[in-house]
Amino acid sequence: MSNRIKVEEGSGNIFKDLGFSDEVSEKELLKAQLGAEIFRILKERKLTQVEAAKLLGIKHAEVSHLKAAKLSNYNVERLMRFLNQLNRDIEIRIIPSEDREGQQRVIAV
Repeated sequence: MSNRIKVEEGSGNIFKDLGFSDEVSEKELLKAQLGAEIFRILKERKLTQVEAAKLLGIKHAEVSHLKAAKLSNYNVERLMRFLNQLNRDIEIRIIPSEDREGQQRVIAV
């Protein structure tokens, strides 16, 4: 009897690996990346949930959702607006994708 665990290398997009369609998986990955950056900034600033809610113009419960990565009620535009309210500029660059289908990604600096 073998105790080996089968390991598969992921695609880099957990949503795609879980079987979501390409369109949905790209959108959900982008939302997750934006949400992670929002959470990182809130944590870095050591804001309470009340302070974060006031800054972002949302209810206290919504901050809890952001921190828990429950992003189903948020679209990409709203998450980008939160980043703007956290003093972040957002650049959208369109570049060639070589010999593959293009993808979306968040690069925080």
